[in-house]
Amino acid sequence: MEKRKALVLGVANDRSLAWAIAKQLFEGGVELGFSYQGEALERRVRPLAEEVGSRFVEPCDVSRDEDIDAIFTKVKERWGRLDILIHSVAFANKEDLEGRFVDTSRAGFAKALDISAYSLVAATRRAEPLMTDGGSIVTLSYYGSQKVVPNYNVMGVAKAALEASVRYLAYDLGPKKIRVNAISAGPVKTLAAAGIRDFRTMLKAAEEKTPLKENISAEDVGALGAFLCGPGGRHVTGTVMYVDSGAHIMGA
Repeated sequence: MEKRKALVLGVANDRSLAWAIAKQLFEGGVELGFSYQGEALERRVRPLAEEVGSRFVEPCDVSRDEDIDAIFTKVKERWGRLDILIHSVAFANKEDLEGRFVDTSRAGFAKALDISAYSLVAATRRAEPLMTDGGSIVTLSYYGSQKVVPNYNVMGVAKAALEASVRYLAYDLGPKKIRVNAISAGPVKTLAAAGIRDFRTMLKAAEEKTPLKENISAEDVGALGAFLCGPGGRHVTGTVMYVDSGAHIMGA
């Protein structure tokens, strides 16, 4: 993994799943770059970037094409190429993560799908010409894409679109040896999870349901992300890999 270059979109703080992956990549010798959105997140991301020796910390609002263009232009200027893209970006209005899915507004639906799913397509399109020697793109999903999880609502629909996008992108980019995969992680206490109503109840229920009778950690996600980006994952593409202590195999 030494001498490889990775851009990580979506680190929010030191409990982020994207940060767990970034740390694993750094330990493998990968040089890292990070994005942030807004001053509040910049204050959190810069110290983390310093921990892994990165001076590449740039703003990027994935709902703005000009922002995505700008950060990938800086990748080209700094590195000349890109080997790894970690996509850990998702958003839905708080009111759309409560109550009934049927009450989701048109604007809320569009925003959730744009930021949580289309942003992967937009970022991949910019990454493709920079991945001149193949590459690995990894995004983060959740089982709410496959089954109903109360209060996950429109985010479940967005994650379903994200996973379908992974398959189509893997097909498009496969001839260039660019692999695209998703990690479907069990519930972890992150900043994003804090926006889901009754998350603690979801966390406890998940632990009781899993065959292993325990929840996962961010480090588990980091290890799987590093595997997918490394030589062990060189023939893995277009797939959704679960790290959830086996919860996804269980029925009601």
